[in-house]
Amino acid sequence: MSFRTLRRKAANAVFVGFCSIATVIAVTALALILWTLFSRGLHGMNLNVFTKETPSGLSNAILGSLMMCALAMAIALVIGILAGTWLSEFGGETRYGHAIRFLNDVLLSAPSILIGLFVYELLVARTIGHYSGIAGAVALALIAIPVVIRTTEDILALQPQALREAGSALGTPAWMVVRNIVWRAAGGGLLTGGLLAFARISGETAPLLFTSLGNQFFRTDLTQPMASVPKVMNDYALTASDELQQLAWNGALIVTLAVLAVNVIGRIIIAAKAEQS
Repeated sequence: MSFRTLRRKAANAVFVGFCSIATVIAVTALALILWTLFSRGLHGMNLNVFTKETPSGLSNAILGSLMMCALAMAIALVIGILAGTWLSEFGGETRYGHAIRFLNDVLLSAPSILIGLFVYELLVARTIGHYSGIAGAVALALIAIPVVIRTTEDILALQPQALREAGSALGTPAWMVVRNIVWRAAGGGLLTGGLLAFARISGETAPLLFTSLGNQFFRTDLTQPMASVPKVMNDYALTASDELQQLAWNGALIVTLAVLAVNVIGRIIIAAKAEQS
């Protein structure tokens, strides 16, 4: 065996070894985090957590998070899918398209606390005049929109050009080709983008500090201050009360399980669509 072959095998072994070590470290860290989360979060988990309001439970915070995330995702999906479609199918190669793509990349990496301050100045201080669930949902939507735009553009770009050509050959307008053929073919990817965006905003705390503020009462009015699980976790984790700290761990476990459930449901839907096609 030549020296060059030995050197290549040695380099390959070193590279694979470093990759294996990095994988073990990452998986070990994740396992420790999950073990701590489940061991601390399951302790004290009972019906009161879901039925009583803060500070005895998390019912109002869970409802507030669901309402604000739902409104935020409704805004983000409409704007994000349409904007991503425009970048992929119509104006992505124009100067305006390049500018939009650049601004979207900047917004994608923008700190969430800056988005919270922006929405505070725009809605809380100048428009609505007080903290509200609507302001919190808008802040979360601004975080989710860049994720949806990027994933939509990438997924649509992966669709075969033959799909578009087949629709155009039948005399179908471009917008109908996109709506009835390209979107349908990319349905699983679009759903995945929405799930990624939901996972991105479900645990955000900083934007809600400046927008929805929080509320200790069970409230469904989005025009008023509204509680959320991340905000409650942030507040209770900093207290000296063992009961409130335990409630913060319960909230962390609930958020984690909610994101996990959404991802599992999404994968099941994608697999079902793949079998149908």
